[in-house]
Amino acid sequence: MTASKLLSAISLALLAAAGAAHAESYDGVHQLTSATSRAAVSSQAVVAAHSADPYAEGANQGPVQLVSSTSRAAVRAEAVAAAHSDNPYAEGVTSRVAPVLASGIDRSTVRAAARAAARGDALPL
Repeated sequence: MTASKLLSAISLALLAAAGAAHAESYDGVHQLTSATSRAAVSSQAVVAAHSADPYAEGANQGPVQLVSSTSRAAVRAEAVAAAHSDNPYAEGVTSRVAPVLASGIDRSTVRAAARAAARGDALPL
C-alpha cells in the first residue's frame, strides 16, 4: 500500500470514530410541565371543536357567507328582464336570433341520407 492510501484509510477510520462519539444519549421519559389547568384545556378543546376548520378546502369548508352589494330587488328586476327578452342566454353580438338559411337540397333527399347514415348504409356520392 502506498502512503496516500494508508493515510486516507486512517483518516476515514478517525472520522467514523468521531461520528460515533456524537451519538445521542437517552435521558428517559420527560415529565410534562404545563401552566394551563386541565379544565382550561378542556374548554379550549370544546371551542376548537365547534369552530370552523382553518385548514379546510373546497367541499370540506362548509357553507360560505357571501356579501353582495346589489339589493335583492335589483337582482330580481334583472332576472325578470332577462326572462322576458328574446334570448335569455344571449350575450353581446350573439343576442339576436340566428337567421334561417335556405337550402337548395330537397327535404326528401336529406331524410333519405339521414336514414342511410343511421342504418350504416353507404351514402351516394
